[in-house]
Amino acid sequence: MSLAVLPVASPRELRRFVDVPWRLFDAARHPQWVPPLRIAVRDVLDARKHPFWRTADRALWIAERDGAVVGRIAAIENRAHNAFHGDRTGFFGFFECADDPEAARALLDTAAAWLAARGLTSMQGPMNPSTNYECGVLVDGFAHHPVLMTTWNPPYYDALLAGAGMGTAKDLLGWWIGRDAGDGRDFALPPSYAVHAERALAQSGLRFRDLEPSRIEREIAVCWDVYNAAWEPNWGFVPMTREEFAHLAKDLKMIADPRFAFAAEIDGQPAGFVIALPDYHVLFKKIRSGRLLPTGLLTLLTGRRSLHTLRVLALGVRREHRTRGIFALFTHEIVRRGLAAGITGAEASWVLEDNHLMNRPLRAMGATPYRRWRIYERALETA
Repeated sequence: MSLAVLPVASPRELRRFVDVPWRLFDAARHPQWVPPLRIAVRDVLDARKHPFWRTADRALWIAERDGAVVGRIAAIENRAHNAFHGDRTGFFGFFECADDPEAARALLDTAAAWLAARGLTSMQGPMNPSTNYECGVLVDGFAHHPVLMTTWNPPYYDALLAGAGMGTAKDLLGWWIGRDAGDGRDFALPPSYAVHAERALAQSGLRFRDLEPSRIEREIAVCWDVYNAAWEPNWGFVPMTREEFAHLAKDLKMIADPRFAFAAEIDGQPAGFVIALPDYHVLFKKIRSGRLLPTGLLTLLTGRRSLHTLRVLALGVRREHRTRGIFALFTHEIVRRGLAAGITGAEASWVLEDNHLMNRPLRAMGATPYRRWRIYERALETA
């Protein structure tokens, strides 16, 4: 059967690119799959309006077999990443594919050729479009409902990528705190952990305060500064510009619960912040079309009070405060607030597999590492 990898070059073709997952997945065969909101995917792919693309370029392709869509891919040159890390890494992202090894290899080879032609020496991914957004292929934890802003894919993706010459670059973990992870635990801390956190809080001089939506510009400035300082040592990190961070923050503001967006201060100075979001994927799953109109928006508005699980999306602490047991204080505060709000569980993700400063306290508090994503890499042949 004839296979073709076709470039995306028009608004109509971009709509087809966004639509690809609906051609590959359905509720009957893939009950865990959560349809994304099409408006959100179009926003992050908008090379004219989204701030990420001020320092990046991309190309998109769709794979067809005898006229039927079987996959898609994006090739991404992230100039901000390469300037920050001093390397020549290219990326692929927005990868979706049927269980079709030939199509997967053709898509990855096409993206690799585009990146190599730009003088890039390796290809990592998937990034949608960077580590500041959705990234990785799920390789463990397929039975669990994927939470907000995390990826889900069928188990065969790992074999497709390995068969196309992609090796493992880094694994990312998702930790579950509370019920529904198969271990019967409640959303609570072990007594010894709670006692330690309360003692450390009394000795630290640290104070938590809610982020104020009415003062969004001030809060964005505080969080942006902490974010870039806190994540800088992490593998794959790319600093966000103020404009890009503000763009993401204003999107998240629409779905954030103010009770789970707070900062920590020591001596009146910002030391860290956390953003934990209600798991709107529970509601997105009901919006099978991925469209807010005519009924999707009503589903979100009427269903938000029924959400009782969270995703801890960002927990950042400035380096100079990491010796104060501050991660234990943040997790204690998240659980304290969660119990008061009727929260039954939360996912902390994603966490680098070798980030011991995060993984150790999560394990100590009784969290379960229940999902794993993989970032792949392969060398590129340049002229």
